[in-house]
Amino acid sequence: MAAVVRVVPGGRGGAAGAFGRPGGPARRGRKSKRQKRQEFDNMQAPSVGGVRLPKGNGEAIRLPRGASLTDFAEKINANPAALVQVLFHLGEMVTATQSVSDEILELLGGEMNYVVNVVSPEEEDRELLETFDITYGGDAGDEDDLVVRPPVVTVMGHVDHGKTRLLDTIRKANVHEGEAGGITQHIGAYQVMTHLEGNERLITFIDTPGHEAFTAMRARGANSTDIAVIVVAADDGVMPQTVEAINHAQAAGAPIVVAVNKIDKEGANPQKIRQQLTEYNLVAEEYGGDTMFVDISAKQGLHIDQLLEAILLTADAALDLRANPNMEAQGVAIEAHLDRGRGPVATVLVQRGTLRVGDSIVAGGAYGRVRRMVDEHNEDVIEATPSRPVQVIGLTSFRGAGDTFLVVDEDRVARQIAERRQARTRNALNASRRKRVSLEDLDAALKETSQLNLVIKGDNSGTVEALEAALMNIEVGDDVELHVVHRGVGGVTESDINLATATDNTIVLGFNVRAEGRATELANREGVEVRYYTVIYQAIDEIEQALKGLLKPEYEEVQLGRAEVRDVFKSSKVGTIAGCLVMSGELKRNTKARLIRDNVVVQESLTLTSLRRFKDDVTEVREGFECGLTLGSYGDLRVGDTVETYEMREKPRN
Repeated sequence: MAAVVRVVPGGRGGAAGAFGRPGGPARRGRKSKRQKRQEFDNMQAPSVGGVRLPKGNGEAIRLPRGASLTDFAEKINANPAALVQVLFHLGEMVTATQSVSDEILELLGGEMNYVVNVVSPEEEDRELLETFDITYGGDAGDEDDLVVRPPVVTVMGHVDHGKTRLLDTIRKANVHEGEAGGITQHIGAYQVMTHLEGNERLITFIDTPGHEAFTAMRARGANSTDIAVIVVAADDGVMPQTVEAINHAQAAGAPIVVAVNKIDKEGANPQKIRQQLTEYNLVAEEYGGDTMFVDISAKQGLHIDQLLEAILLTADAALDLRANPNMEAQGVAIEAHLDRGRGPVATVLVQRGTLRVGDSIVAGGAYGRVRRMVDEHNEDVIEATPSRPVQVIGLTSFRGAGDTFLVVDEDRVARQIAERRQARTRNALNASRRKRVSLEDLDAALKETSQLNLVIKGDNSGTVEALEAALMNIEVGDDVELHVVHRGVGGVTESDINLATATDNTIVLGFNVRAEGRATELANREGVEVRYYTVIYQAIDEIEQALKGLLKPEYEEVQLGRAEVRDVFKSSKVGTIAGCLVMSGELKRNTKARLIRDNVVVQESLTLTSLRRFKDDVTEVREGFECGLTLGSYGDLRVGDTVETYEMREKPRN
């Protein structure tokens, strides 16, 4: 009986499948629409070093400072490992979780057709606060909620022009004698009472250092001020730091009052000061301008009342100084330092709202609860209204001067905001510290670069920041680098010494602080150099000298003599001997030499191994004398050649 074969259309292994219908081998060999689409996308996608990347359409991507490749990959739905490979082919060695600089993020985005927008610190901070439903800045409430607040005045100017003496006279205090070298090296905030038209008025003063190294601190003072008082000595004139202070004030948009100081000294010329300042758009009222000039003598106390009156008149005419005291306090931290008995202490200036004892506060990356507030006279303050400077005790740590502070509802919220700010700052700092080195010059960079590492400790954060900025501006050469391993507030601790021990070429700087506990003993045992300073320019000078000591010596070629070959002799014992006449200078044995033929250098880096006068060996032969010489094993010497000797001498640095 014949077998019956059933043919099922579309069945596996059946006749239909064998002839190319669905389900057969031909079906398994064809590509699906999804596969074809993927291949097309891969052809269109950008490729770097054979690595296929997701293709963008020019869309913008927002990334915070110090973002990693993993953060970037999450935004574009890509594999972080692929981005690592791409940067490797572009000459950058970066891990997936490492913080990278803004330039690297923009470079990678450009290769993939994305526009990378690095979020500014201010915008990033505002977005952070929005997640907690907190708005920084602005005055909440209706027009009826706003009340007049005292003006905040920053006293600025050149070093030794009398800024601190002026504040001494105003406050009837004596501050400048306690400053090292007579230079103000801290930011202080004070509030004084004065009168205008029979009414009592308060003015808040911020004293900023005048030395050129404190540019950042002066800028911070100008950015938190309403009015800037520029102090100019009548017997000295406009100086570089005077111009710098004017630029800071004008950049901050603050009205300027000029105090022409030292009018009691011989040679004082207040009119000359007025003429000089016209070059900087400060035209006195008597010249038809809108800037008030007041001639004073801080030492004699002359015309101080007129200066205070000018400040209040300028504030009333040019500014609308009102704030809402019935809101949670916000403001700026002017200074921060570590007090041995009270812990971290921050000097804050309330800009809006009212700060009270017991409030939960966050200032930059620090947080805490206000346990105590004191004024400039070290008297307790229960609450601080707008424009009131106070010292706040109760923060868990000390942060940088210039950080904004605000009051939040709970300690938990303050801690979360501070921790996120710390992480953001840490990532940004790691990204900025990373130096871009390509694969080609990596080996040379590791071999040729000398580095001096510093651990900086000071009595307050503003001074530490200023000292670091001044030191980083020292320029002594491209082959020497200065790197700040750590900076902090407080005395030099054992931890600082251990950090210096673990890092080569490290010096510990203590500014207005000393070593604590067994730190000195540990430093002596480990051979760590600890230097103490009280005046900033002494630290700058000594660090500059230390950097110059790390510089590799520079050499320059010094020509010693030239001799013309008059005859050539062959010797089986010593080789080729040249009979020469010294044309200039002198020839010395064992010096470097080069052979010149027809004004073309034939051979470099030869050594004048032997030198003879007749039968005598000599060490040198002067101009006009004949001699015989050999250039080691080199024998291609001809009559008419020139032998030039030279030596490399160390070149003194400027």
